[in-house]
Amino acid sequence: MDQEQIDALVRERGPFVFDRMFAAVEKVRERLERACGALNANKVPYAVIGGNAVAAWVATRDEGAVRNTRDVDILLRRDDLDAASVALRGVGFYLDKAGSVTIFLDGPDGLPSQGLHVIWADEKVRGSDVCSAPLPDDYREIEGKRIVELLALVRMKLVANRRKDQVHLLDMIGVGLIDRTWTQKLAQWPELADRLQQLLDDPDG
Repeated sequence: MDQEQIDALVRERGPFVFDRMFAAVEKVRERLERACGALNANKVPYAVIGGNAVAAWVATRDEGAVRNTRDVDILLRRDDLDAASVALRGVGFYLDKAGSVTIFLDGPDGLPSQGLHVIWADEKVRGSDVCSAPLPDDYREIEGKRIVELLALVRMKLVANRRKDQVHLLDMIGVGLIDRTWTQKLAQWPELADRLQQLLDDPDG
């Protein structure tokens, strides 16, 4: 899409662009609140991971540096899937699969991109991963939600190592949550320590 097309689209939808943007952000927040509330109420162990976990940790230092995310990612044990399904069904989420990914759709006709994406605790997301995902017991409660502990979150982001994961790590570096001492905390995983060192040394890639 070139600039002329963008300008035409803005002229056509201008009055609604920001409304839609803010509404999308609010939907993600509401989805997260509803899911965490149901899992808490039913005492299902979980932890919020991904972009929302990054946002929660960044907000503890600088709420102005928080980056919005469209994803709601949660960490569960496989053995807790049935209990989680019952809890989440009670607030409108429906268990489904999107390829190899387990997901809870927001409503029977919900889109996978707008659901809850599940990562299995103590398992590798990909066979080639340096290490497994953490356990849901490794969390910090922030505003009533179980947010994955910072070191576990950093480890997960370094394992995934996509550009968006690198950006999330840079956000955490930028507000002082992560510094050069953190490579020592990752000494058990030299490859992850090297990835973090590269971000610290060359944040612009």
